[in-house]
Amino acid sequence: MAGLERSDRGAVRRLTLNRPEARNALNFALLQALRAELAAAAEADAGVRCLILAGAGKGFCASADVREWSALAAAGNDRPKGRDWVAEAHRLVAELAEFPRPTIAVINGAVAGTGVDLALACDFRFAADDARFICSYTRMDYPPDAGGTWLLPRVIGPEAAKRFAFTGAPWDAQKAFARGMVGEVHPAAEVLAVAEAFAAELATGPTVAQMHAKRLIDTAHMRSLTEQLDAETLAGRACKQTDDAKEAMRAAVERRAPVFIGR
Repeated sequence: MAGLERSDRGAVRRLTLNRPEARNALNFALLQALRAELAAAAEADAGVRCLILAGAGKGFCASADVREWSALAAAGNDRPKGRDWVAEAHRLVAELAEFPRPTIAVINGAVAGTGVDLALACDFRFAADDARFICSYTRMDYPPDAGGTWLLPRVIGPEAAKRFAFTGAPWDAQKAFARGMVGEVHPAAEVLAVAEAFAAELATGPTVAQMHAKRLIDTAHMRSLTEQLDAETLAGRACKQTDDAKEAMRAAVERRAPVFIGR
């Protein structure tokens, strides 16, 4: 699949960028493959209750494939019809951010530019201790372009976002953790297993409630407190009708742990 691997473990799906010779740089074919896989995983009958995004080899993602861009520019056609890289990348980041169920980025080695934006679009970020975060846009005399100016300040705050974007200075895993860019840092040999264990935990949870909670949290800034309370009420009513809600009530009465099936 165009430099992308898919693997399932129970209700956890892992998508692995698999262009290690190019540090998993995003060419147009890989952007399309990622979008197709996200759409397939988002389907209600896909059985996916948590999604992991990872990178093969020595780096998570080296942003855009500059060799592809250079070749197109040399041919005098940097935006061939039907192959607008920027538009495709924008759609991908939006679709990842709006993915209905929990998403986890597992970040190893170098991550730059659009790769950072992909990680930020996920709900959770687990970093290897060898991870390095680079705002490569700065070095190209360009502002963050794949949602970074929207995602960064929401994750790490406006001042830290400006520092990261303005200077272009790399952040190691510990600095990224201190700034809130990642939630956890683990040894490189262990980070994927730790993230998979967390994903498995999420995938056995009340999936419908998680979906509503994700939407409510991600869109809370669009509403007043009163409007948010109304939205929570509607979400609660929807969750109350699920099989998992009925199971939760039975489990509470029987004093046991609930077994959620995700619907």
